[in-house]
Amino acid sequence: MTKSATIYKTFKAFYPFYLSQHQNSTCRRLHFIGSSLIIVMLVYILLTSSWALLWTIPILGYGFAWVGHFFFEKNKPATFTYPFYSLLGDWVMYKDILVGKIKF
Repeated sequence: MTKSATIYKTFKAFYPFYLSQHQNSTCRRLHFIGSSLIIVMLVYILLTSSWALLWTIPILGYGFAWVGHFFFEKNKPATFTYPFYSLLGDWVMYKDILVGKIKF
């Protein structure tokens, strides 16, 4: 079975694959920027009750991440195959970048 054909049953098993899909530093930076903008936008929405802006959340997150994958990493985002694990992976990688475990 190839990596792409692997069926991950746990996030612990999936995360090393997720990281292997984010080896390009520009791709990781774009993920980090998109995730940071999601946090900023959520805070803004909550503080201003601008609920109509909630639609921007997936655009910010996926927009930056997918540019990173298609143009820099040159691979297919894991979101297409593993949407939940991929979303969780985004935030674990974000935390790992913040604490210095993964190079920015």
